[in-house]
Amino acid sequence: MGLTARGRCILGLGLGVYLAAWAFGSKPLYPVATGLLLVVAAAWIWVRLANRPYRVQRGWGDSEHVEGDNVPVIVELEAATGVLPAAATLVERIGRLGEMRHGLRRNGRRLTVRYVLRGLPRGRYTFDDVRLELSDPFALESVSIPLPPPGALLVYPRLVRLERLFSETGMHSHDGRRLLLRRHSGFELHGVREYEQGESLRRVHWRSTARRGELMVKELEDAPRDEIAVVLDADATAVVGESFDVQVRAAGSVLESYVRRGRRAVLVVNTGRRDVQQVQSDAADWRRALELLAAVEPSGDASVARLLTEQEGPAARALELAVVTSRLDAALADRLVQRALSRRKVSLVYVDPTSFNGAKRRPEPLLLRLNAVGIPVAVVRAGDDLAAALEGSLVAEAADA
Repeated sequence: MGLTARGRCILGLGLGVYLAAWAFGSKPLYPVATGLLLVVAAAWIWVRLANRPYRVQRGWGDSEHVEGDNVPVIVELEAATGVLPAAATLVERIGRLGEMRHGLRRNGRRLTVRYVLRGLPRGRYTFDDVRLELSDPFALESVSIPLPPPGALLVYPRLVRLERLFSETGMHSHDGRRLLLRRHSGFELHGVREYEQGESLRRVHWRSTARRGELMVKELEDAPRDEIAVVLDADATAVVGESFDVQVRAAGSVLESYVRRGRRAVLVVNTGRRDVQQVQSDAADWRRALELLAAVEPSGDASVARLLTEQEGPAARALELAVVTSRLDAALADRLVQRALSRRKVSLVYVDPTSFNGAKRRPEPLLLRLNAVGIPVAVVRAGDDLAAALEGSLVAEAADA
């Protein structure tokens, strides 16, 4: 708040002319000095009369916005009392887009502006340091009024609709025979108690029986597992260009395909804080999963292989597992092979990071190893048709990745 550089210049000039008129006794200079000083005073009064609270209304449409969309933003400010400013500018810092300035137009008692955020990439855009800058017609005096920030603008990933999945052909052993998948029980050990006449001996807990000298049986509790876990690897060190955005689209598309078929699923994002969102039949669950995919950034500092070693984690407990990653190392390959050999369904979406920097295509031995044990693999490269890759049209190329 205060005089602008121009205002200080005019004020200094007015005082200088007044002193010159007084020093040299030049009466014609007095009106000039008085006029300059009155202009500064009038600007000061005008801006302070306009410095009143404003009601803010903002909107960017009712439809969802996906990456690449142009998002129109409309802002209206209404003054309850006082005079409207001669010039008003809306200033705000929008996420990664940085600071933006928009001149407002007078419309009755309102100040309005409409602008378009073009080609927005996926993300969660917060509006920070939102303020209204007011000034007089000559830009001699200005004031900055803080405004309440709106809610975040979410730009969702552009998912593809999949009619089938590359993993639906099932897993096959190295000799081509189809593997039968073992679905694990939905019950877990809760405790032990004394054996009652007529109970099955299969429930005997032999370690407790030997320690106590009497038959003890396992007491089980129902612990339903998610049918499918989709793991999105957010390893920051594996990101090349837009490779992570392709990972997000792939993970969201695979998840949406399962949810659309009524499968109970869980989305696990391997960030530093391990974001988890269960998705069942509730539309609100799917909305929260979409919001997670919109906002996620590659901030992971631990490998997916480490995530899969956590036996009580949602990824390890799920009956089926789909991993989306741009980093395939020996440790992850070992975990996937171990799961496949235990007859638990697993699949891999490998987003080739080298294809995003123009590097020459090279064979990936670890992908060959996964193929050898019958793990379905989809390889996605820069410029690929994502739907074709995830539906299986490009899976045949995985062995040559």
